[in-house]
Amino acid sequence: MAGISVLPLDVLLAKRVQEMVLNGEDPPQPYICRDDDDSEDVSSSLSPIPIIDLSLFSSSAPETTEKELQKLKSALSSWGCFQATGHGISTSFLDEIRQVTKEFFKQPIEEKKKISKGVEEFEGYGADPTPEEGQSLDWSDRVFLDVYPEDLRKYKFWPESPNSFRDVLENYTIKMKMVTEMISKAMAKSLNLEENCFLNQFGERGALQARFNYYSRCPRPDIVLGLKPHADGSGYTILLQNEVDGLQILKDDRWLTIPTISNALLVLMGDQMECTGYWLAQKGRGFLWLSSIHLNPEN
Repeated sequence: MAGISVLPLDVLLAKRVQEMVLNGEDPPQPYICRDDDDSEDVSSSLSPIPIIDLSLFSSSAPETTEKELQKLKSALSSWGCFQATGHGISTSFLDEIRQVTKEFFKQPIEEKKKISKGVEEFEGYGADPTPEEGQSLDWSDRVFLDVYPEDLRKYKFWPESPNSFRDVLENYTIKMKMVTEMISKAMAKSLNLEENCFLNQFGERGALQARFNYYSRCPRPDIVLGLKPHADGSGYTILLQNEVDGLQILKDDRWLTIPTISNALLVLMGDQMECTGYWLAQKGRGFLWLSSIHLNPEN
């Protein structure tokens, strides 16, 4: 491929994907992870995954609650993920989260770099730390922040622009902590365990991180991935997607595209939950069909 960059990896990581797109650059070699003819493994149809109504876990009808708990157990055993509805977060607030995220990434590069991370650091704006040998770079930019416990927050990495970003994120953290507690209790009850079983394992200071991903349009989407295949090392990940279908999960050795459902939260089991012996950790990747944003608080 003509014009492939041979810059050192740390130099490439210091340069943002959005910058390369604005400059009309093709993906440098470290971003290339697929052959030109590797598109046949992309599922051409959307794959509906189980939908769980979290509000039914507090239903006054025991049979309704039990039915939904069994649906949850089946979803996590066979899929390792589900779409969560009835979570109690308003549509207007979810739209607000999406909006402040878009506003942040639309800002000039210089403004975003005010909260830049170091090459080997996790928190802040930029790319993930240098990958292991043989791994490609993700065609994306992100902001990664520790949000709970509060004394772990490094506010120097929290965007000051847009002005509402910090307040919205603090409110989002409170709401997501409630959702994670609701899900953790339901998972335990579905296994006939004491409902605080998993919460006790995470502990009072169980960490909550927020990750805001921005996937820029790519001139060669056939050879890169916005997010390389991986399973999260967390307990589980909760994603708020926008309107673009680009996330895939691996099921039965096939990559399936997950459809976006308006105002639903996508819940993916991580390695920590698989280690309990009850659930299947889900492996996912991000395909670049269009530009998109994912918000990933991880517990």
